[in-house]
Amino acid sequence: MAPTPTALKAIRRMLLGSDPISKATGTLAATTVPLFTIAGGRVMVTSLIGVVTTAITVANSYKLQNNPTTGDTSDIVAATDIGTTDTAAGTVLGFDGAPASSIVRGAAGLSRRLILPVGQIEHVSAGTDGAITWYLTYVPYDDGASVVAA
Repeated sequence: MAPTPTALKAIRRMLLGSDPISKATGTLAATTVPLFTIAGGRVMVTSLIGVVTTAITVANSYKLQNNPTTGDTSDIVAATDIGTTDTAAGTVLGFDGAPASSIVRGAAGLSRRLILPVGQIEHVSAGTDGAITWYLTYVPYDDGASVVAA
């Protein structure tokens, strides 16, 4: 017998912490845009993936970074060209969690934990077309910590 949707949701929460929080980028532009806001303390990000919703067809050096309220801004994943070779709508983008890693196309998951402080997760785009919706799950590392779409 297949698990019920309620049972599947409980399993996902047990494995990943929160329900997925999503943020659409809108049309990519050569700018830095906040995706998620971390408040109340540090969080451990358990998954962070992007789904391309509009094809990316021009060169685009793209990365994610953590911009803490206190401290230095740092890369979550290194800038990667996601547009010179077109990235089609529906493509899943991921990375392994190492700051020097590149964004990869297809299924990818965090192989190392990301513990991030109060502040924002931002995307930095150099391209001018396409769109991505990012999905994040987390577990509070400090009591009272939370994440919301920016």
